[in-house]
Amino acid sequence: MKIGCPTEIKPQEFRVGITPIAAQEAVGRGHEVIVQSGAGAGAGFDDAAYEAVGARIIATAGEVFAKADMIVKVKEPQAVERKMLREGQLLFTYLHLAPDEAQTRDLLASGCTAIAYETVTDRAGGLPLLAPMSEVAGRLAPQMGAWTLQKANGGRGVLMGGVPGVGPARVIVIGGGVVGTHAARIAAGMGADVTVLDRSLPRLRYLDDVFGEMFKTGYSSAGLLEELLPQADMVIGAVLIPGAAAPKLVRRDQFGVMKPGAVLVDVAIDQGGCFETSRATTHADPVYEVDRIMHYCVANMPGAVARTSTLALGNATMPFMLALADKGWKRACAEDPHLLAGLNVHAGQLTYAAVGEALGIETVHPEALL
Repeated sequence: MKIGCPTEIKPQEFRVGITPIAAQEAVGRGHEVIVQSGAGAGAGFDDAAYEAVGARIIATAGEVFAKADMIVKVKEPQAVERKMLREGQLLFTYLHLAPDEAQTRDLLASGCTAIAYETVTDRAGGLPLLAPMSEVAGRLAPQMGAWTLQKANGGRGVLMGGVPGVGPARVIVIGGGVVGTHAARIAAGMGADVTVLDRSLPRLRYLDDVFGEMFKTGYSSAGLLEELLPQADMVIGAVLIPGAAAPKLVRRDQFGVMKPGAVLVDVAIDQGGCFETSRATTHADPVYEVDRIMHYCVANMPGAVARTSTLALGNATMPFMLALADKGWKRACAEDPHLLAGLNVHAGQLTYAAVGEALGIETVHPEALL
């Protein structure tokens, strides 16, 4: 199979879909890997690193899309990229379709087969291709929130860990999954007073057993959140419903009880955001204010640490990429139901129910296509 990797063009996105290590593995199995010139530069991989393992460097994205049987990316294809997709071509990347009707319609119109990293599953019910970036985003969230809390950036002017005689910042983390756990660990490590909210009692027991006194836990409810919001200096939204739009957990009318300059960090922004006033921002312009509450809603947070993120993502995606290249999407998905769970679009048909429900588009069951 001919595997293509274009340069990411989303603003301030420095990751790359294929590492030289992954390219070497694919070439070693008899596949051809074509990489757009400069695609790996932001993550510290120059063209020579790809050529050294047998990949071929191509000048433009147009050539990569035109020649490749499978396109491997990091972020969802932008509008100009979607126009280059063609019938029968395989796209393997993050998609986050539920809050993005324009992308969904374009993918359906292209006739391509699109497998989304964020809905591939594993035997334990986890999301193995989302987890590495969730870990990165979770660890970044308190760091970015702490920066936003600084007065010069619009925040309350509160130091996360406080100082002797002055209390620490109070942080609420909504969601105790991968993102929330990593966010809570880092925030607590910075000295903040942290409370993690989740609706799963087994998960809350796990967090209490593993992390003990590092942070507090609470059963997530509208009542408890209303009680905690007036105390919060920072709220980190870390909720996820696989493949579906994120629920709105903090409303604008609640801002009146919050401290002026408090910070909302929305890690769920790729799925539409979990705060009513969330809208996607970029690393170039990451923060905005609504009713004296600061919002940090960067849609590709892990892109800020591109080398770490690329290596972590590459480790996770490589086995699936190789299976798709070795067997073709249909056989690979037939043999692996966890990879089949990643199928979102095929030949003009939507195959992921949660996306269909969010956008009002009819879906077909992916097994019917095998």
